[in-house]
Amino acid sequence: MEPATADTQISLLVIGYGNTLRSDDGVGPKVVEAVEALDLPGVSTLSCGLLTPELADPISKAGRVIFVDAAVDAPAGVELRPISAAETAQILAHASDPRALLALARDVFGRAPKAWWLTIPAENLGIGEELSEKARRGFAAALVEIRKIAKA
Repeated sequence: MEPATADTQISLLVIGYGNTLRSDDGVGPKVVEAVEALDLPGVSTLSCGLLTPELADPISKAGRVIFVDAAVDAPAGVELRPISAAETAQILAHASDPRALLALARDVFGRAPKAWWLTIPAENLGIGEELSEKARRGFAAALVEIRKIAKA
């Protein structure tokens, strides 16, 4: 991974993904909405249903990236894990995972920024827009983690 350069347009890019109509699965986009409302200097946000190859371009232009997603197999709390680009940028179908997108950014645009995968525990993936209590606690903890990285 390369450090941010003069070509880097964003200090920190926060990408929240998930289906906002499937209860806790929509926590990633909801976190992004809250981060956007904070108006943190140098922080930009993207919200999407799935991670798609088109995201490689803005990822390559960011100094750092945080991918925010719900995880049904997560432990009791929010997990913030540093990640790096996969060896190959193989995209399966139309969706990807953060490591493959970092590899695609590296292979196509010449750089993959420092990145983290922030997962929030989810327990209700049924139809609806409300978050479970578990996801709401994770939502709040996720905002704390994002603010720490934004200030670093």
